[in-house]
Amino acid sequence: MTPPMENQTLTVPPVPPPDQADPPGAHQRKGAVEGSATWSLTDRIGLAICWGLGLLFCAIAVAIVVYLMIQGIKFLRPEMLWTPAAAGFSETETGGFSDAFIGTMIVAGIGIALALPTGIAIAVWLVEYGRPATLARITESTIEAIAGIPSIVLALFGTVIFSNAALGFLSRSSEGVVFGRSFFAAGAMLSLVALPLIVASVREGLNSIPRHVREASYAVGKTKAATTRRILLPTCRPQVATGAMLGLGRIIGDTAIIVVLLGATQNFAPVEGIGFPLDYLRGAGTTLTNFVYEASPTGNLNQPQKAYAAAFVLLLMVLALNAAVDVVHRRARKVGTWSH
Repeated sequence: MTPPMENQTLTVPPVPPPDQADPPGAHQRKGAVEGSATWSLTDRIGLAICWGLGLLFCAIAVAIVVYLMIQGIKFLRPEMLWTPAAAGFSETETGGFSDAFIGTMIVAGIGIALALPTGIAIAVWLVEYGRPATLARITESTIEAIAGIPSIVLALFGTVIFSNAALGFLSRSSEGVVFGRSFFAAGAMLSLVALPLIVASVREGLNSIPRHVREASYAVGKTKAATTRRILLPTCRPQVATGAMLGLGRIIGDTAIIVVLLGATQNFAPVEGIGFPLDYLRGAGTTLTNFVYEASPTGNLNQPQKAYAAAFVLLLMVLALNAAVDVVHRRARKVGTWSH
């Protein structure tokens, strides 16, 4: 006869304490980190080589920066920044490099003004639309190819384009002959140098946005274009700013395109007969990179002191851009997004 249910008792086996549920040492093994002491001799030698190469790279970078800073501070004088180059027998008589400094600002402005909106548009199309698929693949391959093309090849290609009579209004011309050298021409080709960096950075930012953000926008009646303009692009502002600053660094550091398409004169050579600022933008000029090249001991000017001073100014500009990129990333990690 089965006893009533209320008189039955349920026996539950005891649960072992956490320190007895697993074999001895299991918790220590779970949190343990493998050390290099257990590696084979070949792996340890490889690790040592990696450490050595990393330290060597850091040492070379620090040596370049410190050396240029020492030499630049020694020879840089404030008046060099607002005194144009002049003819003379000694370095003290040949003025400064104000035209080169201003020329760097001009080509950087033209180049980034062309590359930034174009790069953003290409990245948005590749990530959010990508149709037709064949054209999207071709565009991706083209961007990668441009990133690997030497700048001197781009300079020669730009010479063919801007020497055309149809583009004579962008550079100096004489009796139907278009020279194809101007700030317009140099800035346009330098924008191609910065374009791959901008596209890659903006694509990374768009791909990092979760899918549900787009779906939430579509659910409240926003179109794809409105979602991209009002939500996606403001959210990836840090990546847009990073791409722009990296592109600027590439633009101000180029020399081949400047020499071929800007004329590489030490002073501005504006076009006569037209108003400001088109007379300067259509004319020839120089930048800091070309000035350093010409003023180096192996250059035509042979003014090493001014070469070090100009290189120091250029180095400060590059370091400022790198610092700005780091600030953007830190702020992005701190606030999460800039879309507020």
